[in-house]
Amino acid sequence: MKRKKIMISIAIDGPSGAGKSTISREVAKKLGFIYVDTGALYRAVGLHILRNDVVPTDAENVTALLDDINIELKYIVDEQRVFLNGEDVSTDIRTPNVSMAASDVSAIPAVRAFLFDLQRSMGEKYDIVMDGRDIGTVVLPNANVKIFLTASAEERARRRYDELYNKGMDIKYEDVLADIEKRDYNDSNRTAAPLRPADDSIYIDTTGNTLQQSIELLADTIKQRL
Repeated sequence: MKRKKIMISIAIDGPSGAGKSTISREVAKKLGFIYVDTGALYRAVGLHILRNDVVPTDAENVTALLDDINIELKYIVDEQRVFLNGEDVSTDIRTPNVSMAASDVSAIPAVRAFLFDLQRSMGEKYDIVMDGRDIGTVVLPNANVKIFLTASAEERARRRYDELYNKGMDIKYEDVLADIEKRDYNDSNRTAAPLRPADDSIYIDTTGNTLQQSIELLADTIKQRL
């Protein structure tokens, strides 16, 4: 009887702007694993809510819209693309207002339950690097390696500002920092699966690191643990 392959899962949690998506994507490539950006799922829900003129903190009306949402993660030329009801929204979900909406809807238990099965099923099918806010604590509590990735709020705001500025967006650093600090508070104080390190996670602070240094640090740490 052929044995079912046991998949390897890497959980990377941390606050907004810590570089989880960029770093996790590159680490996954180095390991030959699939990368799963769970934050993109919440952003897709947030985008749908905004498009339907619903306030993201209105739990009742947000929950009522969930039945109208179909989210798919597709891998095109080794890049994760996010599809919302058949539309590729990979770029649309990266704006500041969608980021804040994602933070708001992620505090709603019905939204978390809606996305939970999709996230966990990825870990059952593939060797994955999955990032988010509650991966090591809730989604993949038995992950082979858990990392809590962070940096100072000022450093995270600078990185996010540079990213948005390079995309041609008219935005102020002070506004980005305020958004980061607000998301930190919201994510850490919500009732449903608040942001916190798993008890057995490895704490990594990348303040002052270049992107390449952070990628190498995480990749080396994971390889040592595996």
